[in-house]
Amino acid sequence: MIFNSPIITAQELHQNLNNSSFIILDCTIDKVGQSIAKENLETIPMARFFDLEGKFSDHLNSLPHTLVSEDIFTKEAQALGINKNSVIVCYDRWGTYSSPRVWWMFKTMGHENVFVLNGGLPEWKKCHFSTELSHFISTENGDFVADFQTDWYADKQIMLNIINDDSKIIIDARSEGRFNGVAPEPREGLRSGHIPTSKNLFFENVLDGEKFKSKEELISIFDNLSNRTKENAFSCGSGITASILALAFTIAGFDKVKVYDGSWSEWGADENLPVEK
Repeated sequence: MIFNSPIITAQELHQNLNNSSFIILDCTIDKVGQSIAKENLETIPMARFFDLEGKFSDHLNSLPHTLVSEDIFTKEAQALGINKNSVIVCYDRWGTYSSPRVWWMFKTMGHENVFVLNGGLPEWKKCHFSTELSHFISTENGDFVADFQTDWYADKQIMLNIINDDSKIIIDARSEGRFNGVAPEPREGLRSGHIPTSKNLFFENVLDGEKFKSKEELISIFDNLSNRTKENAFSCGSGITASILALAFTIAGFDKVKVYDGSWSEWGADENLPVEK
């Protein structure tokens, strides 16, 4: 572990720009109903593009950006020049949105030294650090090898088991309206409501603008909602904002973290799965 927290500051990253073991990943994806693709590209120097929705999503699965297999993850990570000993720093151009998802993916694939730039590119620019107009493209393959860690991952069967297990907690990152089934889902064909027994924590409530709230604030939030001795599974619409909560939970010093990969895109579409409102 290079840093004491899973998030790092722009200053800490800037100090390590010339560290050859650091791999910086631009993990940006569009938000539902919002696109950043039309904006002029700015990147942190030496940043490589992590194609979350393309190369790192399972396109044999109808659900959005679900995890690929170990073999595919290994191949694509190696193509980015990532090594077993790389220190990976994830960021996105929104500030904090999809970068925690990639942090969780690398944790799930067995890589320990992975961090998120707190505040992403907007924070980097606020510090007046230089940017570039294109991504760095590696000409050499790395030696990274994925090693799937089941402790970080949840599918619908695991979630069904958790419903009937008092030693585990489900936390849903969607808005209160969607959680309670009174606001429409942005994706067509999904039922309204939430997974039975789950609790609601809108992901924006762990953020202060584009950055995470302080560790002390996050501890207070999760102490009132969860239990650090229990296993916590995080869900949302498609696994993106659930990862924001998972990272916030980890910043607070909690462990026993899972993210439900399919999230409501899977649960809400399956009439055989129970729903509460």
